Amino acid sequence: MTNTHDTPPATTQDGESSSASAMDQALDWLILLENPTPEQRRQFEAWLHASPLHAETFNRAQLIWDSPQVAQCARQLQAPAAASSPPRRRRHPWRTLAIAAVLVLGLGSFTDLPLRLQADHLTAVGQQQRLHLDDGSRVLLNTNSAFSSTINAQQRAARLHQGEAFFEISDSRDQPLKLEVGPVRASVRDTAFAVRYQNGVAHVGVQRGDVDLQAAHSGAWVRVSAGESIHVGPNGFNQPTRLDHTELAWTQGRLVFENRPMSEVLAELRRYYPGWIINTNERLADVAVTGNYRLDQPLEVVRSLAHITSARLQEFPALVVLN
Repeated sequence: MTNTHDTPPATTQDGESSSASAMDQALDWLILLENPTPEQRRQFEAWLHASPLHAETFNRAQLIWDSPQVAQCARQLQAPAAASSPPRRRRHPWRTLAIAAVLVLGLGSFTDLPLRLQADHLTAVGQQQRLHLDDGSRVLLNTNSAFSSTINAQQRAARLHQGEAFFEISDSRDQPLKLEVGPVRASVRDTAFAVRYQNGVAHVGVQRGDVDLQAAHSGAWVRVSAGESIHVGPNGFNQPTRLDHTELAWTQGRLVFENRPMSEVLAELRRYYPGWIINTNERLADVAVTGNYRLDQPLEVVRSLAHITSARLQEFPALVVLN
C-alpha cells in the first residue's frame, strides 16, 4: 500500500508490478478515485495503461470491492468499533472498513500463489524460518518469503522466489552453490550473505567471504566482497556500496532505523504486519526516525511512532491508520 490516500500508488522500477503489489495499488486507486482531482484521474489512466496486469488487476479489485461479502464484513467490523469508541468524524470511513474487510476475508492476499507453489519452504507475513540444507548450509528465511533447493551429488542449486533470506553457505571443494534470485544468479562458497528480492529488484549484502553475481539478461558479472552490498535490477548492476549494519539487523530479530524518513520506516513495517498500515498525514512522511525495535511487534512500533509524533492512530482488524 502507499502511505497516503492523496498520493498516487507507486509502480516498480521497470514500470511493471508483481501481482501482489498490483493488487495493493489497485485497492489504493479505488480509495483515491472516490473523489479524485483531474491530475489524479490522469495519473490513474497512465497507471492503468502502463501494463496489461494493471487493468486486469483493477477489474478484479473492483469485483472484490463491490462484492456483498466485503460489504457484510465491513458492517460487522463497523459495529464493534462504533460500540467501543465515541462518535467522531473520519475521512473515508466506509472505505477504511472495506479495506479491513478485504484483509479479513483474505481476498487481497497471496495473489502470487502459483509462484509460491513452486517453493519448498514458505513464510507468512511476520514469520521467520530456519533451514538446514543437505550440504550443511544454513538459511534464515525472513517474512513473506519463498525458497527452494536441490542439493545432491550432481548439483547444489537453490532459488529465492521472493522475499528475503540470510545464507551461511558451507564450503565445498567440488562445486559452489548456485543461487537464482530474479534478475541475478549467485555463485558462492563458504560465505555469509543476505538477499532481498522484491518488485523485480534483488539486493545483496555480504557479511563474510565473496559472492560472484551474474546478471540474467546480459551475462555480465561482478564480485561483491565482505562489507559490500549491491542492487541488481532488470537493467543490470548498480555500483557496489558499503554494507549498512542496519541492513542485517533483521537476522537478530530487530529493526534498526537511523535518521530514516517515516515513509521508509512504515514501508519496512508493512513487510512484517499481517494487514495494512496506512498514513493519511503527508506531514509525517519526511519525519526522521531513529530507533531500535523488535521485529515481531510491528503494531507496537506503529503505536510508538504515533505517540512520539502526536499523530492520531485508528486501529481496525488487520488495519491501522495514522492521521
